[in-house]
Amino acid sequence: MKKRILLHSCCGPCSTVCIERLKENFDVTVFYYNPNIFPREEYEKRKENEKVVCAHFGVPFVDGDYDEEGWLEFVKGLEGEKEGGARCGKCFYHRLKETARRAKAEGFDVFGTTLTVSPHKSTPVINAVGKELSREFDVEFLEESFKKKDGYLRSINLSKELGLYRQNYCGCRFSIRKTD
Repeated sequence: MKKRILLHSCCGPCSTVCIERLKENFDVTVFYYNPNIFPREEYEKRKENEKVVCAHFGVPFVDGDYDEEGWLEFVKGLEGEKEGGARCGKCFYHRLKETARRAKAEGFDVFGTTLTVSPHKSTPVINAVGKELSREFDVEFLEESFKKKDGYLRSINLSKELGLYRQNYCGCRFSIRKTD
């Protein structure tokens, strides 16, 4: 019998290769929890793409609460941090904590995240957060780097095949690229 994993997902494109790789060994449920995403329309667009991916792979989709105000309060004081700095680590913690809490409460064997597929995200930071929360909630964390073995390239190709929207910024209001 496969272990049940609650997989936090930031977006459909990132989840493609993660689900593809995990399905062989896990019973995957995707947890879309991203109160950091701004504006709300962007959040909804990413959520709809996630649903497309889940349907394609035949895995359940669970929608977390959208609470940008709560997230803003959580990262207060870090608004001016550069992308990849302390605000991002805190954001990873915020989203993975809710994933670990739910995994424990709902009887999942393992929790994990798609965040490590991105070349713009620090896998060591994400995995350290996951291990800390694993101890706190007493539920196993899947320590993984999905960018290995051309994971990011595979996610791009799968996204094209599925006609997915690919965003050009992390998601929070502080990461939106300024263009002239």
